[in-house]
Amino acid sequence: MTTPETYRLYTDGACRGNPGTGGAGAVITDNRENILWEGKRYLGHCTNNIAEYKALILGLEGALQNGYKNLEVYLDSELLARQVNGLYKVKNENLKELMRQVQALLASFDNIQVKHVPRRHNEHADRLANLAIDQQ
Repeated sequence: MTTPETYRLYTDGACRGNPGTGGAGAVITDNRENILWEGKRYLGHCTNNIAEYKALILGLEGALQNGYKNLEVYLDSELLARQVNGLYKVKNENLKELMRQVQALLASFDNIQVKHVPRRHNEHADRLANLAIDQQ
């Protein structure tokens, strides 16, 4: 029996001002970094943390819609990565609801790992998030 392929999800939220005009970006690649899916969404007025959460939700939904059930998730928001992994508590009421959505989506995957990466390793998702703002 072969092991199912693990896909990579990179997500990023962008805000012009905090709070300010926000966008979300996400990209899914195979293990050779070939782009399989990308998404972006204009978010309107929000905080940077809300944009980060909404970008993660966008990416997780994209992965599920495409049947990618084994996922490594890469975030350049250390706060979000630590909250998703249970190392930090979510105290903000607006983020608590978004965390519930994230947890519900995470439960749909066969295997998922969430990791923090430096911003320079997340440039494609960042570009998509900013493009979502620019195209509004």
